[in-house]
Amino acid sequence: MQNNNTLNLYTIMNRFINSFSLILLIGTMAFASSEDKRMLPSVEVKTLDGKTFNTKDISNDGKPIIISFWATWCKPCVQELSTIHDVYNDWQSETGVKLIAISVDNSRTSVNVNPLVNGKEWDYEVYLDENGDFKRAMGVNMVPHTFVLNGKGEIVWQHTTFSEGGELKLIEVVRKVAKGEEITEE
Repeated sequence: MQNNNTLNLYTIMNRFINSFSLILLIGTMAFASSEDKRMLPSVEVKTLDGKTFNTKDISNDGKPIIISFWATWCKPCVQELSTIHDVYNDWQSETGVKLIAISVDNSRTSVNVNPLVNGKEWDYEVYLDENGDFKRAMGVNMVPHTFVLNGKGEIVWQHTTFSEGGELKLIEVVRKVAKGEEITEE
């Protein structure tokens, strides 16, 4: 009799664990799906002329947006933004994409942002996140960190670091977003 009760208890526990695992898997998939499509947080940043701008107001008339977190002291960041600058007009003509560069330079180094942007002739929207509030809200731990938003303002892709040729993957993602295609991680 005890052996039969042990078998029943084992069966009940096994069913419970399987059911719990299934519920956990479904919940995780739902969370991951909503996490992949999260919206920008509402955070105050500064324009290069010192005006306040709220990140929730970032938009591009239903077209893709690239948000690049960078710093003047970060060579890969400057390389990425300079490389994109060389093809940015073509990207805009093809996809309508807008690039927004968010400098994470602190109050001590942010004085270097405007001269660097002007010297490189970048025609991006550039904002200062001197206190790091936007960076923290977006989960950025290192730069460069690049996000792509779809026409609804949902974050659909992100990537850290930059190496030569990285802009090719970025434009591939932007093209898919512009066509309304789903983005799948590699």
